[in-house]
Amino acid sequence: MMYVFDTNSLSNVLHHYYFQRFPTFWVKFYQLIDDQKIVSVREAKHELEERFDKDVMSKLTDHNPAFFAIPSVAELEFVRAIYGVPHFQENLEKKKLLKGGYLADPFIIAKAQLGPDGTVVSEESLMPGAAKIPNICQHFGVGCEKLEGFLTKENWTF
Repeated sequence: MMYVFDTNSLSNVLHHYYFQRFPTFWVKFYQLIDDQKIVSVREAKHELEERFDKDVMSKLTDHNPAFFAIPSVAELEFVRAIYGVPHFQENLEKKKLLKGGYLADPFIIAKAQLGPDGTVVSEESLMPGAAKIPNICQHFGVGCEKLEGFLTKENWTF
């Protein structure tokens, strides 16, 4: 199993699993990163850098610089397939298109789709008719869990 973390789930980890208060969480989290069972994408790193300072980001970047993966050619082709579905073009937020900015969603889904037994970890919810991560995952047969689902699958308790 490979978990590909969305920006919002990583943000929850960084906001709520304080390093000094949850050391066991971080030991387990880093072990899965080292085993390449938890990954994310470069675009998520850029989104997080808009929210967190370098000290907080260092919890992810210093431990494993390859954690935020650069998309492969195959992943870029899958991103194109996602946006080949007209309904999913709504996923491109107008604000990001007009102001510029990063959009990690399709890259996260592509990484999970093409990875070994990949599952997206995102706090978004499946909503009928939406163009959100869970909807796109469902359309393409990609697993999708919230952070709580990840913790349950890994049988982590603290």
